[in-house]
Amino acid sequence: MSRLSLPMLLSYGLFGLPLAMVALPIYVYLPQFYSGRAGLSLALIGAVLLAARVAAAFIDPLLGWWIERGQGAYARYVALSLPLLLAGFVALFHPPLLGSLATMGWFLGALMLVYVGFSIATIAHQSWGAALTQAPAERARVTGVREACGLVGVVLAAAVTGKAGYDALSVAFAIALALGGALLLARAARPAIGKASAARPDWRAMTAPFREAPFRALFAVLIVNGVASAIPATLFLFFAADRLQLGDMAGLFLILYFGAAAASMPLWIAAAARFGEARAWAAGMLLAAAVFVWAFGLGAGASIAFGVICLLSGLALGADLALPPALLAGVIGAAGHAGGREAAYFGVWNWGVQMTLALAAGIALPLLAWLGYVPGAGGGSSALAAAYALLPCALKLLAAAMLWRAPLRHC
Repeated sequence: MSRLSLPMLLSYGLFGLPLAMVALPIYVYLPQFYSGRAGLSLALIGAVLLAARVAAAFIDPLLGWWIERGQGAYARYVALSLPLLLAGFVALFHPPLLGSLATMGWFLGALMLVYVGFSIATIAHQSWGAALTQAPAERARVTGVREACGLVGVVLAAAVTGKAGYDALSVAFAIALALGGALLLARAARPAIGKASAARPDWRAMTAPFREAPFRALFAVLIVNGVASAIPATLFLFFAADRLQLGDMAGLFLILYFGAAAASMPLWIAAAARFGEARAWAAGMLLAAAVFVWAFGLGAGASIAFGVICLLSGLALGADLALPPALLAGVIGAAGHAGGREAAYFGVWNWGVQMTLALAAGIALPLLAWLGYVPGAGGGSSALAAAYALLPCALKLLAAAMLWRAPLRHC
């Protein structure tokens, strides 16, 4: 396919906006929402998130295999995901008045419904984008536009939630999902179907990506870097409220962070074109670690310093969002699996993403509870700061070293 025009990219990429409106509340708001609204303990919330994310993680490869059997008919699966996403999201943030045990069951059930819908939509959407082009200069444009639209969705979700609450967020999400889905299904370019999809794959296709050394290396980087990113996302609201005493500014910090990431997308796309996707991503990791480590030393009222950290680390986030999917598209092409096998790779890839989120929630929240941190109680803020800032930076440095040594030169 020749160079994709901006309208073509937007017709495809704008569906990332409503998907991101799902992701931000689940990754950032849920722990505090169910702690404050339903009175569930952090340990219990962490256990529910861990159980749901582990279950979702092991469903993702199956969904990838199922979508791959559709032989490139990604639109069909996107359409199927829309009612699941909407019903699950509304249920998740509008629980009925129940006892603790029943609330936990509602939380888990609604979360699983969201995860299934989100996984189907995400795997199909990402596979669609990876199949559009194998030109190295175009891969980063496709993922960059998609992730930039996603960041607009994140900022929109943060702004709506901060100003008008969860009822307004549900309405905004429903509108965005309908518009983004309609544009994708009606106007986006369909990818060409290659030889890789000539025959329907059997169940062994789920393990095929791991037979490729570049994929194994890239997947290992994804896990380490993903945990590094997921821990601060899980702990952000607690850090802003109890360490910085700036809970009322949390929405503004999120908008600053994700707005900077959206603004950085053209820079990372240009860096990928000049230096290669792997080197540009490694540079983003190093920038994130160099900036974010300073959050550990912040105390109550440090709004300006934390705002600067949010701005600079947001610039680094652009690399995390735009470049890994582009690298994965290159790995798929180098393996000779472009044009129909993308869903198998993205199914496993999203399994890895879910596992990083499960590890972050299932380890960080119970660990903080064990160390004596109780939201709003005033104790354990040093443990909170260390978990929020120091551990992610150490993992970022490890991920950058792994990426530098990964065999990705021909992808």
